[in-house]
Amino acid sequence: MAAKWIEALTGPLEQKKQYRQAKARLDALPEPYLSVAGAFTRYFMYYGGVTDGDTIVQMLGDLADLWERAAVDGTPVREIVGADPVEFAESFAQAYGGKRWIDKERDRLAKAVDDADRGDPR
Repeated sequence: MAAKWIEALTGPLEQKKQYRQAKARLDALPEPYLSVAGAFTRYFMYYGGVTDGDTIVQMLGDLADLWERAAVDGTPVREIVGADPVEFAESFAQAYGGKRWIDKERDRLAKAVDDADRGDPR
């Protein structure tokens, strides 16, 4: 009973557990993969704006897979991200669907224009 109440306020506990596991995997990477993975994670939180927890968990898990494999193989970071790390990051993030914070604002903008078009100033 208490778990359902807590989840209603904070979101699914299993999802939080998976998120912490993915973050722990990223935090366990050796350098230079650790700092690059951290930079990508930070960028995704700003750029991606994903509000769907399942999508965030999946994206971070896949990011951990990518950098763990690169570390094991000794693949240079630049070989993974190419000449433009921003383009790589944005392409990576766009591969994941899910609700984004901007979706709500897009809906608000469209509604405001529709209301104005109908003469409804709300």
